[in-house]
Amino acid sequence: MKRAYFILIALCCGLTSCQKFDEINENPNSPRETHPQLLLTQIEWDAFRSFQGREPLYVNKMLVKTDGESSGQYYKWTRGDFSFLDMRNVQKMMEEAERVEEPCYVALGKFFRAHYLYCMALQFGDIPYSEALKGESDGIYTPAYDDQKAVFAGVLQELEEANELLKGENTIIRGDIIYSGSTDQWRKLVNVFRLKILLSLSQKEADADLDVKSRFAAIVQSEPLMQGIQDNGQVVYVDQEGNRYPEFNSSDYGSGMYIDSTFIRRLQEHKDPRLFIFCTQTKDAKEAGKALNDFTAYEGGDPAAPYGMVNQKATEGKVSKVLERYYQDPTCEPSVLLGYSELQLMLAEAAVRGWISEDANAYYQNGVKASFKFYETYAKGLGQYVSEAAAEAYLSETVNDLSQKTTTTEKIEAIILQKYFQSFLQGKWTPFFDALRTGYPEYRRPAGVELPFRWMYPQSEYDYNAKNVTDAIKKQFGEGNDKINQKTWWLK
Repeated sequence: MKRAYFILIALCCGLTSCQKFDEINENPNSPRETHPQLLLTQIEWDAFRSFQGREPLYVNKMLVKTDGESSGQYYKWTRGDFSFLDMRNVQKMMEEAERVEEPCYVALGKFFRAHYLYCMALQFGDIPYSEALKGESDGIYTPAYDDQKAVFAGVLQELEEANELLKGENTIIRGDIIYSGSTDQWRKLVNVFRLKILLSLSQKEADADLDVKSRFAAIVQSEPLMQGIQDNGQVVYVDQEGNRYPEFNSSDYGSGMYIDSTFIRRLQEHKDPRLFIFCTQTKDAKEAGKALNDFTAYEGGDPAAPYGMVNQKATEGKVSKVLERYYQDPTCEPSVLLGYSELQLMLAEAAVRGWISEDANAYYQNGVKASFKFYETYAKGLGQYVSEAAAEAYLSETVNDLSQKTTTTEKIEAIILQKYFQSFLQGKWTPFFDALRTGYPEYRRPAGVELPFRWMYPQSEYDYNAKNVTDAIKKQFGEGNDKINQKTWWLK
């Protein structure tokens, strides 16, 4: 009897011990659930700051390198990277938003998914989309690749759904560092991004499935869009550890990084005072006492020349650098993911193409004035060069007057060039993809070097998803043709 009693006690203790062990096994430092607002801030910070960076400046003929060869400057790149690591927090935020029934976070998740997947599709061609990020939920660890066209269609659908989810939402989005929780402003950004994707498909205007022309017009006519630079999708920096401008205290700007001569000459040819916002005078010009607003005080390095030759010219004091404010000002200017100036220039291009009936010149002027206003607001101590009066004077120059352009080609070139000017340390790869799509601006490069159309797929795909990446390459370009000179669907 006593033995039975002790067995019963032991069983009870054992059951209790198992229960306690399970509870202990829950790591309090790795919670399985959280509110989506705790994920949103970091997601926004990562996505909006990622539009800073130097490699696109070499590719887009804004910088030259003198202390080594830049693969971007000479178009010698090879493999790129997928953005799925950045998207994992986005996926988790959407799951948590559904759990706590907060649809605004689902909407923002759809926006960030669209942002990353759109950029990946432009970079590579076909990518994993419908099966992406389904390892935890569905056990899919080797996702199949979707056609580039299907990815574009999918992200457009996700953005449309995001717009609908935000419509009528009056709650404040907690954790939002972009618009301080305003669902109305987020709707504007979502819709502007829809326009950007549709316009990037201008070579597919005849594709009935995508119907880009009428869809673009419908958004312009019926959806809320940005009304000024106060609606810019941008992250603003503060002078606190971890929250400062990304290039603050960078030593590279003081050594081997100089301004591209083609970028400077374009600004000079257009008498563009943004030159004084972006660049330093040459050492020679400064020692000669030339005024800051003297266009002859600036010169760059030849991006097609060997970097040693550019270094020699720089050593002689004849090459401009990036203006000191970009690495000495901890708050500098905001990083704009997508803003009002770009929107107005996109609308100008759409009007020239006949997608919308409004006045292309009015949109063009609004876009230029908005860019000037942005720098007047944020380029501390330099606002007088980009004032409203300066913008009016600039637009009165024949070379900058869109109404003086007589052909569609000339008008498109003028609009794209303005997008190019306002993207210095802002637009990341947008100018490059615009150049692939429209042919403008022309990028100077060594003789015999052609612009690449894409990046090779990441090595990790060959290591862990070999069959699917191999099938995708064969389908798009022919077996074994994972090369940077292969055109993808959107450019064909």
